[in-house]
Amino acid sequence: MSDHKPLVILKTGRKIPSLAFIHGDYEDWIAIGMGWPADAVRVLDASAEGALPHPGSVAGIAITGSGSMVTERADWMLRAADWLADAVNREVPILGICFGHQLLAHALGGEVDYNPHGVEVGTVEVTMAEAAADDPLFSALPTRLWAQLSHRQSVRKLPPGATLLGASEMEPHQGFAYGPRVWGVQFHPEFDERIIPYFVEYYREILGEQSRSVDALKAAVRPAPESRLLLQRFAEIVRGGSR
Repeated sequence: MSDHKPLVILKTGRKIPSLAFIHGDYEDWIAIGMGWPADAVRVLDASAEGALPHPGSVAGIAITGSGSMVTERADWMLRAADWLADAVNREVPILGICFGHQLLAHALGGEVDYNPHGVEVGTVEVTMAEAAADDPLFSALPTRLWAQLSHRQSVRKLPPGATLLGASEMEPHQGFAYGPRVWGVQFHPEFDERIIPYFVEYYREILGEQSRSVDALKAAVRPAPESRLLLQRFAEIVRGGSR
């Protein structure tokens, strides 16, 4: 990676209010998980007015989670999707997380909508697809791992030409690759076991409507350190450490 090119974190949302006591936000947790120096990170608010930087001026892009829904088709989402599609064409390394995964899929021609199985939240087991073993990013992960999840919408149909990399019981598209340098992951590798119980509580009313126990989901929360390997490996790829 060129020293003068920053890692861009495209900020698409903010943490829920009940997490005010935990320092930082999505972009901070992502940068820390990657071990990326703070002075080499450029955080861009996707909803702010103004042009996004030329994709060729950045080392890589990570897209955060959000409380927004891709199906809202807000102007800022459409603008960000166009920018991401351009970055993909220029072979910039990209990692979309949760909402970022969905926005990226939409930008590449996939379909996003509400998950027909309802909210997926808590610590969930993710199983890697066969293709993950040969993927530059996902090959850093074990074939099964625990991951922190919190989402209502999903990638219902992968972009044409994308490769499926992982699934869970409620979500068939936990991860995908698009070419050699672009990935989306539905789970949150930047979350830890302190954070996820507050998202479970956030969905208490909806979970009740689905006849699911908030207490049981909280009791099942556990550390998911293996999922964090994804952030570390993406940072290596951006720095030029791709195998």
